[in-house]
Parts: sequence; C-alpha cells; structure tokens
Amino acid sequence: MYLMNCTRSNIAYAVGRLSRYTQSLNQDHWTTIRRVLKYLRGAINYGLCFSGFPSVLEGFSDANWISDLDEMKSTSGYVFILGGSAVFWKSTRQTCITWYTMEAEFIALEKTSSEVEWLRNLLADIPLWMRPARLCYAL
Repeated sequence: MYLMNCTRSNIAYAVGRLSRYTQSLNQDHWTTIRRVLKYLRGAINYGLCFSGFPSVLEGFSDANWISDLDEMKSTSGYVFILGGSAVFWKSTRQTCITWYTMEAEFIALEKTSSEVEWLRNLLADIPLWMRPARLCYAL
C-alpha cells in the first residue's frame, strides 16, 4: 500500500483491488501479485519529473455508479495535477448507496472540493509561482 499511495500511482488500481482480498487469497491473486512485482522490477528506474512551470493546480473527480455488484456501492476518486504530474490522488468506495449516477457524482465532487481546500492551503505556504486556482463548474 505504501508503494501505491506514496510512490507509484500507476499500480494504484491493481493494488487497490488486490487489497480487498487479503484475507482470502487464491492462486489468481498470487499470480496477479507476482505480475505487479515483476512490473515494478522492470520499471525501477522510472519516476516523476517536476518542472517549474506551469505551476497551476488542476483537479479532476469522477464516480463510477455501482461498480461493485457484491456490495452495491459506487466508486469515486479524484486526482490533482501540478506541473504536469499527479501529486495527489485517491479512489475509494463510497460509504453510502446512491440511487442515481448524479448522486454518486455529487458525492465525489464534495470529497474533491474538501481536498482542494487543503491542497490550496498547503501550496499557499510553499513559495511557488502559482496563479490562483480557477473554479470550474460542469453539469
């Protein structure tokens, strides 16, 4: 989980799915774990490269309505990009059950807006050449 959250966003989906089955792993799960580790061994020299410009914080959110039929919960997530690289991301199952796709999207947008406030305060304390973030509304 440390690799997924702190260093390797490209394995986030695979590790997130595998972490749901830590109590009851079968042979297919072990095969997938070996595949992820093999990928990491081959990509050990890759990393994120941040340039100084543009220092505009961009945020995106999305929701997948009832993607897990076992629990009937939607999955929502967001990603924030700074200087062309993802600097903060999260994908989780929603804690409540929604009846419509739009409800799931609003829940994802609410979580994203609370995180953008935290990120804006953090970046305000760091001396960057940052322009004010623009608020965009999409329906």
